[in-house]
Amino acid sequence: MAELSLNNLKVSEGSNRKSKRLGRGNASGKGTYSARGLKGQRARSGGRGGLKRRGLNQLLRNKPKLGGFKSLQPKPEVVNLEDLQQHFADGELVNPKNLLAKKLIKTVKPGVKILGQGKLTKKLNVKANSFSESAKKVIMEAGGSIQLITKVKKSSK
Repeated sequence: MAELSLNNLKVSEGSNRKSKRLGRGNASGKGTYSARGLKGQRARSGGRGGLKRRGLNQLLRNKPKLGGFKSLQPKPEVVNLEDLQQHFADGELVNPKNLLAKKLIKTVKPGVKILGQGKLTKKLNVKANSFSESAKKVIMEAGGSIQLITKVKKSSK
């Protein structure tokens, strides 16, 4: 087989076929309406539908339509009992500021919720905005105390 170079390249059949010229009389096969159909936006000049970025169209069609909505209300920071067991000593106070100092939460603003995942053997005094029922039960059984922190809403006066 000969080496491929510019002088021995062959054009594949159909690759240099001339495009069909539209609107050149009925004898051409694409006369009268010029393959645009009778009426409608796409039959007119300048009328074109769909996305301008053609590659994006297929991409969007393949994506599932997601129902529901995303709540605008911030969700509270979550801390599990196993984290409290690991980072706090017996009899220590657990509040949002201490949790922030030990980098168990990122911010105090939306509040803190204590969840009951893991075991707790230490007696802790826990202050948080909310607790799961299992977390309340485990903290009380370990001999600790629970205190709810209520958010004070600022009045618009």
